[in-house]
Amino acid sequence: MVGLQPSEVPPTTVVKFLGAGTAACFADLLTYPLDTAKVRLQIQGENPGAQSVQYRGVLGTILTMVRTEGPWSPYSGLVAGLHRQMSFASIRIGLYDSVKQFYTPKGEDHSSIAIRILAGCTTGAMAVTCAQPTDVVKVRFQAMIRLGTGGERKYRGTMDAYRTIAREEGVRGLWKGTWPNITRNAIVNCAEMVTYDIIKEKLLDSHLFTDNFPCHFVSAFGAGFCATVVASPVDVVKTRYMNAPPGRYRSPLHCMLKMVAQEGPTAFYKGFMPSFLRLGAWNVMMFVTYEQLKRALMKVQIFSSPACRGGNRPNSTLLDFLLLSHCLYLQRQCCT
Repeated sequence: MVGLQPSEVPPTTVVKFLGAGTAACFADLLTYPLDTAKVRLQIQGENPGAQSVQYRGVLGTILTMVRTEGPWSPYSGLVAGLHRQMSFASIRIGLYDSVKQFYTPKGEDHSSIAIRILAGCTTGAMAVTCAQPTDVVKVRFQAMIRLGTGGERKYRGTMDAYRTIAREEGVRGLWKGTWPNITRNAIVNCAEMVTYDIIKEKLLDSHLFTDNFPCHFVSAFGAGFCATVVASPVDVVKTRYMNAPPGRYRSPLHCMLKMVAQEGPTAFYKGFMPSFLRLGAWNVMMFVTYEQLKRALMKVQIFSSPACRGGNRPNSTLLDFLLLSHCLYLQRQCCT
């Protein structure tokens, strides 16, 4: 047996919502340099005349960034990335099971693949609608090349980036690329959540694994690979469109056509290896942490309930306080 054992009581929506955001932030902390390398490789070739630094491979990109921009450059935009995960992952992952149950007809024990895909698309689109400004700022920071440790920076910090983009490009600038991002994340969410859901279910039904770490690891790795293969073309277009200055592209479709005309169809899979390394590692860390957090939080909830403690306490629990704090944090970030 590895890790905490499943609780007899199924995880609540509150537990899933809180656990998903926390697990995603943890995974981001460990895999963020790979995501930054992916962004740099994806935008390479977009404006050949203006780019003085060339990147080769995942490790080469990270080493070049460290050498030319300083040791912390692979973590550029991390704060915006954590803002994004706290809102984005909480919705797309934490609400997936609830939406899936909502779509499943009454009386059916298992959800069909079509229902799971619909649930993945729904939560993915909902998450992008709420978290798009954080994604725009994250991509801008990751794509920003600053030569030398004393090089000029366009944004003084994360909050300054939100304000600067809104001031120079209007509020709509913070929602730039929403449609390609909805498309991309609906696809990624389906590939990740549905693949993880199905692989885990089949492994458990065939008794190859029990509901513990090895099962979660294999399921998450498969989900990461499927998500990378399916979503890489949309991801490249999304990254370039969101990072482009005003006027370069008329629409995401124009961005895609111009990219194919200038660089060929292989441009859709630029940065595939860092994308796979990042998504594979991210999915493994996120899902494994998420499964353990759900069990840990359920133990906290059960332990803190009046029935367990034998007292006539109010129904408020530690989880209610944590969720309230989480929601207030998201509200503050959205309103800042």
